Amino acid sequence: MAGKSDVDALARMFKALANPNRLRLFMNLLEESKLDLAKGRVHDCFLAKLLGGLDLGAPTVSHHVKELSDAGLIHTQREGKQLICSVDPDGIAKLRAALTH
Repeated sequence: MAGKSDVDALARMFKALANPNRLRLFMNLLEESKLDLAKGRVHDCFLAKLLGGLDLGAPTVSHHVKELSDAGLIHTQREGKQLICSVDPDGIAKLRAALTH
């Protein structure tokens, strides 16, 4: 049985994904990275590229990215004015384990 901290972490993940815009953003990032994830590599994607598929302003997307990052679903890294996002493989593994348990 999962411990309290595990359940709390999963609840944060599911809460973050419950927002349709965050789910769409996360799914876009997963789509971008699925080949690299299958090979065990982390795939980086510029936030600007992800913005193209969403009908949202940059401040709104930044908020959603922060929520996904705080939930342990993605990593972010700033390079100059660019924000680079990548799926957190550990977060994916936790979701997968919870859904297949």
